[in-house]
Amino acid sequence: MAPAHSDLDLAQLVWRWHLRPDVLAVLVGFGALYVVGWRRLRARRSAALASPWLLAVYLTGLASVAVALLSPLDALADLLFTAHMVQHQLLLMVAPPLLLLGNPYPFVLWGLPHGVRRRLGSTLTVTGTLRVAWRHLTWMPVAGALYMLVLFTWHHPAFYQAALEHRGLHDLEHLSFFATAVLFWWPVVNPAPRLRRLTSGLQYGYRIGYLVLATGLNTLLGTVLGMSARVLYPAYAAAPRVLDDWSALDDQAFGGGIMWSGSHMYLLAILILVARALRAEERRALTVAVAAAAESEQNEDARPPSLV
Repeated sequence: MAPAHSDLDLAQLVWRWHLRPDVLAVLVGFGALYVVGWRRLRARRSAALASPWLLAVYLTGLASVAVALLSPLDALADLLFTAHMVQHQLLLMVAPPLLLLGNPYPFVLWGLPHGVRRRLGSTLTVTGTLRVAWRHLTWMPVAGALYMLVLFTWHHPAFYQAALEHRGLHDLEHLSFFATAVLFWWPVVNPAPRLRRLTSGLQYGYRIGYLVLATGLNTLLGTVLGMSARVLYPAYAAAPRVLDDWSALDDQAFGGGIMWSGSHMYLLAILILVARALRAEERRALTVAVAAAAESEQNEDARPPSLV
């Protein structure tokens, strides 16, 4: 076993923030556009659209990306597989659904100058090329396949090891994780612009099945990583031990458990969809009952009076 780091070294790692200008610029830029657009729409008395909850959930999504890429977690991820898995979960399971729940398109669009807003808005009309392409990319079979392909590919030992050794490749790994996760979560959250009607019972069933399949595949990968009898990634076997009496194999097993536990995000989404499907069914049943009662009343009124 490699010698353990001293407590002082671990303390230094815990406080090592990596404030990358490129990541900061993107996060601050999108955050500022969203806030400006949110304020403009709220000033136009669109309070129902520009709710404080949406602002809070969007900014929390941006904060999740910041924690993943700028916090000490990024430095720890080079030494601990477990820390790396937490980082991946933030980019795959936490930040994308939170950002999409914030319904970013109208707010970011309204945060832009008027001329830019009009030109960009025109590219997302129903027949616009960009919207058509995005519709195909967020079709559940395509989005799910891309998401799982990227997830499994980057966790293959050869690709994972290469990403640890080359910073540019590591950035590409994180970018592809986040981008395909946005595609994956898009048909589940269904933010604006609405590409499909996802309110029917059948569509709820499709989304639930989509998430059940993702749960199974994610659990499979986490189980393979967590139950492997050997260290799959040599970089972690060679790294200095950050924690006493915690081997690289222990670290890998715990990291696999972190990935497996990420499946609970899919299960949470499934429960929310089931609840919404039940509420939608109740509303439809109530609408049918009210319509039937109204029709019965009209028929009663139209009936000629009895002569008896």
